[in-house]
Amino acid sequence: MSNRWLLAVCCWLWAVGSFAQNSEVMLCRQREFHTSIPAGNYSGITWLGGNRYAVVNDKAEHSGFHLFTITIDSVSGRIRKARETAFYSSGTANRDEEGICFFPHDSTVFISGEKDNQVLEYTLDGRLTGRQLHMPSVFATAKKNYGLEALTYNQATARFWITSELPLTGADQHRLQSFGRDLQPRGMWYYKMDDATTVQREGRTLRGIPAMTALDDGRLLILEREIYMAKKKIGSTVQCKIYIVAPNEAAEGSLLPKTLLTSFSTKINLTARSFANYEGMCLGPKLQDGRQVLILISDSQNQQYGILRDWLKTIVF
Repeated sequence: MSNRWLLAVCCWLWAVGSFAQNSEVMLCRQREFHTSIPAGNYSGITWLGGNRYAVVNDKAEHSGFHLFTITIDSVSGRIRKARETAFYSSGTANRDEEGICFFPHDSTVFISGEKDNQVLEYTLDGRLTGRQLHMPSVFATAKKNYGLEALTYNQATARFWITSELPLTGADQHRLQSFGRDLQPRGMWYYKMDDATTVQREGRTLRGIPAMTALDDGRLLILEREIYMAKKKIGSTVQCKIYIVAPNEAAEGSLLPKTLLTSFSTKINLTARSFANYEGMCLGPKLQDGRQVLILISDSQNQQYGILRDWLKTIVF
């Protein structure tokens, strides 16, 4: 083999290897920052650009959002440091706020409330603008405490997406509802969660969709979460699966096929305290090699039992 052909083969192998490496999903170790992030009930997160993120707390006294600064290593995607720097209040009562998304067109954020099943717009200093997504009336049938939860917006597609934590009353599939930049409803599709995997023992199992993230190419990332709470806490687990669906490739109103992006679990046992109820998810920056960072935030129920923590996690894909 000539040196020229050898060089060509080596370049091809390098390119294939680089593609394979870059196409892999990397789960970074979850981290908690107890000295710089106060105990909370963090339920949603959105990237504002740079190292700034808006975070909602479903049990804060007032409606509004926290401002976090999160520094992510531009090579590995790991979180280097994180801090809560402010809380911007609307001066109104908390709406059991679950999801949040940044709307770059007007430099505002939209927040979903499970108590009123509405998605309201806020300025970046926390004030209500008076605008909201025009929700189809069917969402009024959402089950109590399992209403509007997952919320996302993508600037490239100019689409909002919303769904409830559990299927609406009388349904066994989630309704994925889109909205245009004019805040009016657009197409809708259906999504079906996996069957429960936890063997029923003493305790209880909670399942649902707490978060989703819209990608530039029209696809959605859906976070399925299954919590098993053991009666005596030891043995409790959380299983998280992130699926990819493509509404733009399916007929409106159809059930979407899904492809698993990644999955992971956390737990409480005699030696591990990694249990993390991940409720928020958003895109972050891209790494130097072009890979995308996905950021997740957990709800510790104000660090309940003195065991739970306010975990942050990144996934690179």
